[in-house]
Amino acid sequence: MNGDQREQVRSNAKYLREVRPIDADEIHEYVEGTPHPAAVRQVLRESAFELGLIERADGLFVPVAESPVTGPFHGVDTFPEEYGFALEELLVERYGPGWPEGEAGEALRETIRAVKEDYLYQRDVEYDAETALAYALDHLPDYYATTQYVLAELAADGLVGRQLRVLDVGAGVGGPALGLHDLLPEDALVDYHAVEPSDAAGVLESLLEETDRNFHATVHRETAEEFDPEALLSEENGSGDAADSSDGDSHAAAPEEGFDLILFSNVLSELAEPAAVVERYGEALSPDGTVVATAPADRNTAVGLREVERAVADDGPFTVYAPTVRLWQGATPDDDCWSFDVRPDIEVPGFQRRLDEAGAGDGEFVNVDVQYAYSLFRIDGRRRVDVSLDEGRVAKLGNSDTHVTNRVDCYAAKLSHDLSEGGNPLFRIGDGSQGVDHFAVLTDESALNADLLTAGYGDLLAFQNALVLWNDDEEAYNLVVDGETVVDRVPV
Repeated sequence: MNGDQREQVRSNAKYLREVRPIDADEIHEYVEGTPHPAAVRQVLRESAFELGLIERADGLFVPVAESPVTGPFHGVDTFPEEYGFALEELLVERYGPGWPEGEAGEALRETIRAVKEDYLYQRDVEYDAETALAYALDHLPDYYATTQYVLAELAADGLVGRQLRVLDVGAGVGGPALGLHDLLPEDALVDYHAVEPSDAAGVLESLLEETDRNFHATVHRETAEEFDPEALLSEENGSGDAADSSDGDSHAAAPEEGFDLILFSNVLSELAEPAAVVERYGEALSPDGTVVATAPADRNTAVGLREVERAVADDGPFTVYAPTVRLWQGATPDDDCWSFDVRPDIEVPGFQRRLDEAGAGDGEFVNVDVQYAYSLFRIDGRRRVDVSLDEGRVAKLGNSDTHVTNRVDCYAAKLSHDLSEGGNPLFRIGDGSQGVDHFAVLTDESALNADLLTAGYGDLLAFQNALVLWNDDEEAYNLVVDGETVVDRVPV
């Protein structure tokens, strides 16, 4: 089909989208030369995002809804079997049906051990085909779950639209892509672009074949440093396949507005200059879009994520939307902030169980923990918690040295789960001004302070009459929450 015919297909679709469902069998009659309906359908699929159209199961195309993604999110219990089967097909293709056994299985187990050791000691990891498959066996399920939990928070705030342009930087073997796909409803329309230079891209491409017809995926085999997101936007906006948004069609997407989500999933620690990369990609973010950065919960990567956060937000163009709040204008945190969320374990996927049982069977190759650090950045100044505090009325954690042995009122976000390991419940807290670590210690639980226990990760808490003490052993401040203290969760 030539350019003129393609434009005629799109023009007809623009008109009919406001009238009735679009049928390729109908449109082909209005196009010069009456091309085959299958060719017309392919043009509609290629132009679906620019036209704002989703393809229904019956083959008709209808406008995507303008409302954001809504609905309850009940967490992640399992890694879907269809993705597990797709991964095992790749393993069988490379190693044969007995892939967990013998030399092949032992090689995969040794590769997983080696990759974990390299990450522990912050050494570079080269992803050849075998390393990519081993990495998928170990991390595909937990990265899938992590992405859903983080994006579900954005969706709960009405910040995930049904029509999304997404850039997944360092997409790896596909955990973030599949998590995003399964979080969204069937009537969502996604223009998904993955940036992945390694052999992990082969695994990713195979797994993307399991996504539905309205998840339009492209994989770019370039490094994060080499890839130019703004050039991609310009190419899409200026290509023959892009809809002309100047025709007054309020439903058609405007590619020049940028990406709605830019994902950096467990990749920032692998970049030489992560803050510079995030800032450059931020120039391709839509005005109301979000950069979503995640990292494993271990100390090096989680603290490293906070260092990037501070570089791009406190000293750069972004605002931290969540979870590490900045409650005081002009104040910035300087603690190490080893902060991460913890969610329930998922069920052991069959491929992990088989790999583990073919070895020692001691659980070494079962990885179902869902623990992660994350940060959400925006360029519109919006924050999940937007409060105005008066230092004449409440204490600033950055001034805790002046309040030691005194009782204070203050506000802070809960930035950990219970860290006590059996003692008095202990939680990391922060208000964005703290220069050293701060913890809330619950010494006397009551109905008045129960919110400290029940609040979720990232929730904002109001403390009344908390005792400030210095902990020499930890070189940190403790806010002692006892029977005289009131703690309330602040609604947002």
